[in-house]
Amino acid sequence: MGTGRRTPLVEELKAADPLISVGVLSADMMDLRGQIDEIEAAGVRILHFDVMDGCFCPMLTFGAPFVKAVKTGLLKDVHLMIEEPVDKIDAYVAAGADIVTVHVESTRHVHRALQRLAEMQNANDPERGIVRGVALNPGTPIETVRPLLDEVNFVMLLAVNPGWGGQKFAASTEARLDALGKMISDAQHDILIGVDGGIKKENIGAVAAMGAQIIVTGSAVFDGKDPAGNAAFMMDEAGKGAGRRTS
Repeated sequence: MGTGRRTPLVEELKAADPLISVGVLSADMMDLRGQIDEIEAAGVRILHFDVMDGCFCPMLTFGAPFVKAVKTGLLKDVHLMIEEPVDKIDAYVAAGADIVTVHVESTRHVHRALQRLAEMQNANDPERGIVRGVALNPGTPIETVRPLLDEVNFVMLLAVNPGWGGQKFAASTEARLDALGKMISDAQHDILIGVDGGIKKENIGAVAAMGAQIIVTGSAVFDGKDPAGNAAFMMDEAGKGAGRRTS
């Protein structure tokens, strides 16, 4: 069975399936420390960082200094929506990234980006390893992942186009998740599958039932009212959804 050079962290995440990865971009930046503490106390294990450069997608967010500045015991899940990430990965690993996801659309050399990640040590714990991920926009064929299966630990499907607000969860995502799961199974690999975009309280259970093991959500948790309660609800619904999986 292909392992994609699995790390202890990959095994830990697979054992905890399903998980939510909560997007820091939706938090109240004036109370970031307090809000992160709240969701951690509720049981959240992963904090998601949407890094956008204004080139790969229209929004501009933050870079490695912000990722480093956020002090937390949560795993740092860094989603790089940036052009040509190969020579920029080092800074995010040094900033404490535990999961690094690059887009297959962002560079001709996505295979090299994954190889670079395999050469690096986790800055938080060298024994933990780094989860190497690739992401696909909604319009990118699933087949683009096939040549990368030996190098990845995690494949994330976007259910919205990155960088534009107000989008709904793409209806095509369920079929794409099914196709991806079959591809991974047929190749006899054991790779984490994630979904990002359009995740709400109303649909997280359904998304988990579709096979998503790591589900990225933001405003459904950081809505300005009850981050801890929202996080607990999302985790509970994801768990119920995972229980409805047929295979």
